[in-house]
Amino acid sequence: QVQLRDSGGGLVQTGGSLRLDCAASGRTVSSYTMGWFRQAPGKEREFVAAITWTGRTYYSDSVKGRFTISRDNAKNTGYLQMNSLEPEDTAVYYCAAGRDLASISKGYWGQGTQVTVSS
Repeated sequence: QVQLRDSGGGLVQTGGSLRLDCAASGRTVSSYTMGWFRQAPGKEREFVAAITWTGRTYYSDSVKGRFTISRDNAKNTGYLQMNSLEPEDTAVYYCAAGRDLASISKGYWGQGTQVTVSS
């Protein structure tokens, strides 16, 4: 069983930066795809970014060029560096880990961390 603990959210002004961490425990996730999703008030959860075990990355169009996903398998941890934040990025961010990109949403989830971007 894998447990994920996401952290690093907070309040930041437009144009600011935050880094989210996703620490895995219980077993290694080095062979898993890790990803980030977000859910804004009144909206459905949406895909943000993912990184496969080979290091291949995927981004939603809304964050491409501003967010960077990475991982440190030695630390069993994934990261989401968020730059040039906009009020539209305000949401609860969730990390996830799954066998592959197609099934990541059916895998393991963190508890979520709030990101608020003020204008």
